[in-house]
Order: sequence, then structure tokens, then C-alpha cells
Amino acid sequence: MTFVDLHAHVLPGLDDGARDLRDSLALLQGLREMGFCEVFATPHQKAPHLLPTREAIRAAFDVVSAAVKDAGQPRLGLGAENFWDSVFFERLTTKTFPTYGPGKAFLIEFSPERLPPGLDEHLFRLRVGGLLPALAHPERYAEVTRDLARAEALGKNAALVVDLPALGGAHGRTANKTARALCEAGLAHAAASDVHRPADLDAAARGVAWLQKRLGPGAVTRLLDQGPRAILAGELPALS
Repeated sequence: MTFVDLHAHVLPGLDDGARDLRDSLALLQGLREMGFCEVFATPHQKAPHLLPTREAIRAAFDVVSAAVKDAGQPRLGLGAENFWDSVFFERLTTKTFPTYGPGKAFLIEFSPERLPPGLDEHLFRLRVGGLLPALAHPERYAEVTRDLARAEALGKNAALVVDLPALGGAHGRTANKTARALCEAGLAHAAASDVHRPADLDAAARGVAWLQKRLGPGAVTRLLDQGPRAILAGELPALS
């Protein structure tokens, strides 16, 4: 398999993800068994309590990278899960917010209850500026759960990255129903594990299995291989 995971909390001791190196390696081993050959660590960047420093992130990344190399685990890349807040906007003005590696794509999340005012215009301006927002877990946003047309509008200027555990039923009926509807309607650009602890792996694997059974191998390839790679290249993937 050649799957690429764009959303995973596998670096230890930084946020609400892996607690230690043992957790990190267990997560990466489980993702490899699902077919992932490349995993992007995306520690939270959310003020005030989930905001690890660049130095702490780099140190954790270096420790896990060394262990992964020795253990033959998936290749590890670095990104971040940026929250749409004052910290992000301050970094945006100085072009210092974290992206996927040195590229133009970046992972972003919002408050589930209400999307920011003027979001579509903001996303359009980011795209015009050469950036590619990748929206984490769109199935959690109330506006999307009420009306898939909202997701279609957002997807014109941002890549929608659904959570595999949501597809597998881990985050409740509403998230499960919405995540599956996004994939069935061809509105999702990619899917990712969003694993935090080893216990999350089973639900992520169920999500992969659902994609395979319900939508077939072509959809699996599009959402877990082709779509993520296009996003990393700064391109909005084509929808089915």
C-alpha cells in the first residue's frame, strides 16, 4: 500500500496525542498495518493550552524519526493542526504558520459549533495567495452536518479531509453519518486517521474497511493515496 496520512497526533508529550515514545511507535505500527507508508505528524497549534513550541515539536519529531528509521515504520513528515484563532492570523501575516513540510498546504480546524464569519472569502484569498487550506474533520462542523451544500461550497477553495475513525463510527452517529455522506457524495478530497492514542487505531481501520466495502478500491486509492499526495503538492484534488 502507498497510503499517506495527513492528520495524526503521533509525536509524544506535545498535546492530547501520544503520551510517550511507546505510544508513538504503536500508532505508527498500526498505521503501517493499515497500509500507510507515510504519516504526517500534526500537533495542535491552539492557544492557550495546546500550543507546543517549535523547539518542542522539532525535538519530539527528531526522537520519533530516529526510532522509526530503526524500526522500519512509515516515513514521518511534519505539519500541524492549526486552529483558526488569533495565533494563526498573527502567523499568517508574517508567513510563519506551520505547513506540511516546506509546502504551501496546511491543516486547519475550526470551532465545531460555528464556522468563522466570512470564511469562504478568507479561503478564497488564501488560495489566490498560493496556499491550500486542508480542512480537518469537516464532518464535525454543525453547518456541514445540517447541509452538505455547505461542504460543497467550502471544498471549492479548501481540501476536505474526513476522519477515518468518524467513518468507522468512533465519534457518534452525526459525525459518522456526515463523514459517510461526504464520501458517498464525492465531496471529500482525502481521508486521514486523526489518531491520538493506540485505542483509536481500531476505528480508523474500520473506516478504511468501510471505504473499501462501500465505495470500492478506486475510492480508497483516491482518498488515501492520490488525494493526500495532491494536497501535499499544493493542488486541490479532483473530486469523483
